[in-house]
Amino acid sequence: MHLFQRKRNICDECNKKFSLNEELVEHARHIHHKVITKCDGCGKQFVHEKDRLHHVREEHDKKVDYRTHKSEHAHKKKTPSIQDQVDEKNRNFSDNF
Repeated sequence: MHLFQRKRNICDECNKKFSLNEELVEHARHIHHKVITKCDGCGKQFVHEKDRLHHVREEHDKKVDYRTHKSEHAHKKKTPSIQDQVDEKNRNFSDNF
């Protein structure tokens, strides 16, 4: 377990340490009556909204980026119509006078 993970499993209210995030969530819910936020993607629960947002960015957004091929969604350059071409030539023609 990384140091960063251990630090996140400490209750902000009473500094009690937990080995699992789920234990911290249960503690916060039952002891301190905290509102728990849930991930819409997988249902994982968090005591802090910032932790849920971090989870979504790290877990779910990466999956979306992996599946999305930006080249497939690139905007194609529109071919100008004949009228647009004529209008452009007329603008350029009048600039010469």
